[in-house]
Amino acid sequence: MTAIPSEPIWVSDSETLNDLCARWSQQAAIAVDTEFMRSSTFYPKTALFQVGDGQGCYLIDPLSMSDFTAFAQLMVNPDVTKVFHSCSEDMEVFQTFMQVTPTPLFDTQIAAAIAGKGFSLGYAKLIDVMLGVEIPKSETRSDWLQRPLSQSQLQYAAVDVAYLLVAYGMLLKELKDRDRLGWVESDCADIVRQAETGVEIDQLYLKVKSAWKLNRKQLSVLRELVSWRELQARERDVPRNRLIKERALWDMARQQPTEIYQISGLEGMTPRTIKQDGEQLLDVIQAASNVPEEQCPSRIPKPLPPAEGDLIKALKQKSRDIAELLAVAPEILVRKKDFEDLVRSRMENASYSLNSRLSGWRREVVGEELLCFAQNWSTS
Repeated sequence: MTAIPSEPIWVSDSETLNDLCARWSQQAAIAVDTEFMRSSTFYPKTALFQVGDGQGCYLIDPLSMSDFTAFAQLMVNPDVTKVFHSCSEDMEVFQTFMQVTPTPLFDTQIAAAIAGKGFSLGYAKLIDVMLGVEIPKSETRSDWLQRPLSQSQLQYAAVDVAYLLVAYGMLLKELKDRDRLGWVESDCADIVRQAETGVEIDQLYLKVKSAWKLNRKQLSVLRELVSWRELQARERDVPRNRLIKERALWDMARQQPTEIYQISGLEGMTPRTIKQDGEQLLDVIQAASNVPEEQCPSRIPKPLPPAEGDLIKALKQKSRDIAELLAVAPEILVRKKDFEDLVRSRMENASYSLNSRLSGWRREVVGEELLCFAQNWSTS
């Protein structure tokens, strides 16, 4: 194998970055990665951008310059594919730092799974599997905001993009040969759409554990409390659970307290939280509890009854059989929630139907067979 440049090249001024972006805009693909810190904040603190172009590994310092216009334009240049590995957190970094979502996107972790290399492979494992190169991970948890970065950090950051384009080229050929490139492109486009759309704050309450146990009035309170916490966490730039733990929100929604002493005894409610936010929380609870019931959220469906367990198991086995024939990990085809949605669809609508995730390329590959299997199961 031809030697791959992996020496770090430090970029700390806008003029150099602009020249590089002009050059990179002429390439078909570049490898991209980020380093960030988020131990006590809501938003990631961007510490480094890495770009590999096949000729060098460039480490772009966001702490020493402010003009990232050319780089942001490069990230959305439709003629340049941005190659990442396991990109979900990187998307958040780009959204936070420069309000763009890199596109078109190619995620080598997704591509490797669809190519049958293994599900959810880490970067080091992928490069070992595909290239036989061992990559050290000694700096995974180091302080990326410190300056200067150590030589070990610089080398680690460079290596993170050094081999990506080589892996990308190999995966691209294999996916084309097996007529699966469209699968990867579809999944990566979904990541971009989700990153651009963001989360609907008034729907976050649906993710609260045991929310299904609450009635409509209580769900109204939970929805407003969760939305309040989300907005406050963003405004104060603190982690959600550091502000108020989810369990405390659920307890307040269930009990609907009207006095400070009633919330002071709840698990996870610290004296500091009571002093700083207690009265405001009571106001949120009171306003939400006064919403007419017809305007409150609908009840959340209960977990699937045990009686459906046999069908779920049978569907999972069917999915594993299909995955084995395709030589891919079953997890890349169907998630746990997809099975549950399929079974629940008949409980709610009297007939089985596929959710949106199983309605794309997965419909022909696995969805239709699961749908027929479930229909035959219910009539047998």
